[in-house]
Amino acid sequence: MNELLTLTIRQVRDLFAEKKLSPVEYWQAVEERVAAFEPHVQALYLYDPESARAQAAASSHRWMHGETLGVLDGIPVTLKELIATKGQPVPLGTRAVELVPAAEDAPIAARCREDGAVIFAKTTCPDYGMLSSGLSSFHKLSRNPWDLSQNPGGSSAGASAAAAAGFGPLHIGTDIGGSIRLPAGWTGIFGFKPSHGRIPVDPYYVGRCAGPMTRTVEDAALSMATLSRPDWRDGTSLPPNDFDWLDLDIDVRGLKIGLMMDAGVGLAVEAEVADAVLAAARLFEQAGAEVIPVGPVMTRGMLDGLDNFWRSRFWGDIEAMSDERRQMILPYIYEWAKGGADVSGADAVRGFNQTIEMRKSCGRLFSGLDAVISPTNPIVSYPAEWASPTNDPALPFEHIGFTVPWNMSEQPAASIDCGFSRSGMPIGLQIVGPRYADQFVLRLSKAFETWSGGVAAWPEPPSSTVGAADGTKSADRR
Repeated sequence: MNELLTLTIRQVRDLFAEKKLSPVEYWQAVEERVAAFEPHVQALYLYDPESARAQAAASSHRWMHGETLGVLDGIPVTLKELIATKGQPVPLGTRAVELVPAAEDAPIAARCREDGAVIFAKTTCPDYGMLSSGLSSFHKLSRNPWDLSQNPGGSSAGASAAAAAGFGPLHIGTDIGGSIRLPAGWTGIFGFKPSHGRIPVDPYYVGRCAGPMTRTVEDAALSMATLSRPDWRDGTSLPPNDFDWLDLDIDVRGLKIGLMMDAGVGLAVEAEVADAVLAAARLFEQAGAEVIPVGPVMTRGMLDGLDNFWRSRFWGDIEAMSDERRQMILPYIYEWAKGGADVSGADAVRGFNQTIEMRKSCGRLFSGLDAVISPTNPIVSYPAEWASPTNDPALPFEHIGFTVPWNMSEQPAASIDCGFSRSGMPIGLQIVGPRYADQFVLRLSKAFETWSGGVAAWPEPPSSTVGAADGTKSADRR
């Protein structure tokens, strides 16, 4: 990998300021990396290197004349396909949607442009963002850079793959049940879901958040100054903050940290995942925190109720479509959604009420704790071609037991790599904080990254193009 791509955003900005590197030169390194790895991971949509070169040239001029726009000026950024960018379609990961150009930038896109970021691509997601998978009826199949036969997770599939593959330092995903953290865990990157409303989104709805997906905690923290600026289009947007997002020092001595090893529902935690998370917990103990085993916050009734609510909500979105259009939806998603037609209004409301029960359960747990750590994902990995870890539309959410409650409780949560399986796949540790304690979660994450040493070596593209399309050749593990 070009050494430039191993630098943090702060290091790159320092080189820009010292005129030892220009945004044009930095973009060239990213473009070469994309050319080498994108045919294998297929993480990008609307990739536009020509536009990126022009944006980088404009940024170079600003840096040369001391007229920079913001902390992301000249920094290459991708946005998840669900995040609208003016003049470009938002297919929502599905062939069923007509490709109509967006009328305006969504809040995140607007903030990045205001700062002078080089927005060079959107990243792939599954149909309607409703899968934890790189499988889509519209996009090419996105693959995990650590092993091309494996899934990157989702629904921020392309964002996680792009970050792990080294396509620049910052990729923005969205998360309603784990869609930032789940793929972050499966690709070894850092994924941060902030408190609900901290980063404005449009459209907004229950549980939906957006956040940075990066290789380092610092890069995610730095981006928050830009991404967290309020926007009137999000009625849940939090007031302006004056945090120093790069103030990441913390002393964990005396903190009470809950260790949750049972999600209460869904897939059992595999042994390699459990071992890695328990080893992570010992690092917190060695630093002086009190680690306290805790039970789950989720129940079967909560997950099934949420399933009913989401099915009915999604069926309401697509029932007016023509049969021809509905048949274009990924069959797995369509089979799941059809169950929503049989959910009564009363049952849909009962399902929604389970989100309140999750919030109460999370609040009860945090009444005696400062933070919670857990596995991000219960399993190590699953095949790239699968729609979900179960690959069963009747059991679509068995893998989100550790992640979804914190969306409904509106609490900040992150996934950070805490080790690797014997097969060489990353394993994610989830770190959860109290509502609005976003900087606290980033500080805990930075502390863990320092103790553990972070990811020492990232995947490289295969040495040849053989198998790039079908995943028969895995990325080198170095």
